[in-house]
Amino acid sequence: MTTAARPGRRLAGAVGLIKPVLPDFDALEWAQMPFPQRARLACQSFAVLGWGSPSGVYLLYAFKIVLYIAGWWLFCSFTPGLGNLAAIGHWWLSKPAFQKAVLWSMLFEGLGLGCGSGPLTARYVPPFTAFLHFLRPGTIKRPLFAGLPILGGYRRTWLDVLLYATVNILLLHELVASTIGTAWLTAIVLLYVILALADKTIFLSARGEHYWTAVTLFALASNWIPAVKALWLTLWLWAGFSKLNHHFTSVVCVMNSNAPGTAHMPWLRKAFYRGFPEDLRPSRVADIAHGGVALEFGVPLLLFFGKGGTFTTIGLIMMVFLHSFITSNVPAGVPLEWNVMMVYGGFFLFDKHAHVSIFTMSPESAALLVVMAIAIPLLGNLVPSRISFLMAMRYYAGNWPYSVWLFKGESHRRLERIKKTAAWVPDQLLLFYDQPTAVALSSGVMGWRLMHLQGRALADLVPQAVETFEDYTWVDGELVCGMVLGYNFGDGHLHDEELLRAVQEQCGFEDGELRVIMVEAQPLGRRTVRYRIHDACTGELAEGEIDVAGMRERQPWESSTGAAALAPAATAAP
Repeated sequence: MTTAARPGRRLAGAVGLIKPVLPDFDALEWAQMPFPQRARLACQSFAVLGWGSPSGVYLLYAFKIVLYIAGWWLFCSFTPGLGNLAAIGHWWLSKPAFQKAVLWSMLFEGLGLGCGSGPLTARYVPPFTAFLHFLRPGTIKRPLFAGLPILGGYRRTWLDVLLYATVNILLLHELVASTIGTAWLTAIVLLYVILALADKTIFLSARGEHYWTAVTLFALASNWIPAVKALWLTLWLWAGFSKLNHHFTSVVCVMNSNAPGTAHMPWLRKAFYRGFPEDLRPSRVADIAHGGVALEFGVPLLLFFGKGGTFTTIGLIMMVFLHSFITSNVPAGVPLEWNVMMVYGGFFLFDKHAHVSIFTMSPESAALLVVMAIAIPLLGNLVPSRISFLMAMRYYAGNWPYSVWLFKGESHRRLERIKKTAAWVPDQLLLFYDQPTAVALSSGVMGWRLMHLQGRALADLVPQAVETFEDYTWVDGELVCGMVLGYNFGDGHLHDEELLRAVQEQCGFEDGELRVIMVEAQPLGRRTVRYRIHDACTGELAEGEIDVAGMRERQPWESSTGAAALAPAATAAP
């Protein structure tokens, strides 16, 4: 008879708002189990408990959204005619207010205050790490081209720090200025290009595919509204297009299992699975994912053709529903403020300026959008191994690259040799809870990863990576990235072979002490996903491809029943 995780329990003695819901199994015993048993319990627990996060965590994120909006209002008040709350209806959709919203969002995200921040992304102490990391010489960085003179290399220099500080000062200058200056915008655009060469992490953290593109459009033409409208439309369209696969249904299941609104409705969480607890494949209820895809296509189409009429009204209502639903579910990575900005931009561009045609944009703006909003996203879908999912606008589709880092024994302590901004995640949790609680909360990360469609590959790959799983500590690459790179937001390319080399340079792991499994996104038109297994010391151990259809038919903790599910492209001897 199979043991299944039962609904969780509140931590006795924990204080009100920081009291988590724990899995109903002994966490320390769980940490010593073989992979199949550990994976099963983690997934069954996550299906009904999610992260088990305390209620105070969600209040923190709600308060952060309020501060984000308050910051926009404050910066608007520096422009004459803006900032009077009693007359907000007259100025909130003005051009300067919109431009300041974009600039503020770019600064907010670039400092690491938005996406990938706070306890829901395993940032407990401190809750915001990006700007602390980016302003500290000697920290690890990810140059776009590692061999580039001056800007290349994996260690942050004082020049890197100066560039990052300067661009944020320029953004702040424009936010407190009475008018937006084209020369200042141009300086911001160019500095971010240099920053992208020095550390692509910073460009991604500032949501360069969105905000940098919008700021560049501000600088290219005085009549920038048509081009920015086109940018907003492509953000929705590519987001919808990227979900035309089998991955997104699993995403909806996992998101529902962690949504604060379903926390007291375990029956609803279970309904998203075919037969909880033994069958955690998506049920027919999870097909509501198709409705989300329809919304992401329907909103831009209605707003494009609406021209201020009934279609526009319907499109705006659908837009608010779409982004409100996403925000209320508090998805992993917590892109909450970004969703607020999408809604605000929707009203500014397609309500206030409904009759402005995108076909009246300047040639320079059109050329930029061909690259940023068409070519790069298309390439990112066809060859996802070459393009960040953010740059490809493949938002929350589930078809992401990822990695799992397996540390033998206490070898993870070698990470202390790196100049990090955050401590080992379990050590952060120990500041609030006892060890069993810290381990229990960490177990959710394994469940979350395995329950996505691509995560089901790990039941085959973990035994290839290590002989005795019980000797290793499982750490998701996102957590490693957050600790040693200062920022993470679902992009497995940030914790790939290059980050492993940068870590190994400073830590010197011995053979077998650190094994890393890397799984790539599924390319458009392909039926497989590629994987690599590395030892930090000896290099690549194996690579190959896994059939996606096979993963759909098995449980997150089950390996393939035959060799057909694994189709090695090449194998290197250990």
